[in-house]
Amino acid sequence: MHHLRFFFEAGVDTPLWPEDMAGPYGYPCELERLPITPALRTELGRLSQRYQSSIDWDYPPNPSPWSDEELQLFKQQAHAALEALRRELGTGWTVRDESLL
Repeated sequence: MHHLRFFFEAGVDTPLWPEDMAGPYGYPCELERLPITPALRTELGRLSQRYQSSIDWDYPPNPSPWSDEELQLFKQQAHAALEALRRELGTGWTVRDESLL
């Protein structure tokens, strides 16, 4: 059984983190190593890049520059990508949502 954690992190281009840091998927997880479709790989990378714009890089502790609508859209897209990831990886994988979204 493979275990992944799903959350977005400042400055990181993937939302996936293996529980086994020495595993074959890299840490953080290298999306191209996962048995998922190119479309889902692209979407996970896009969401990670999009997340970076939620941070005020001039002073990161400041509130997000995103509007409520932008945040809600991002949450919907992230949850859809997580569900697609779980479907594509199948029963040999556990993906725990730690995104706090």
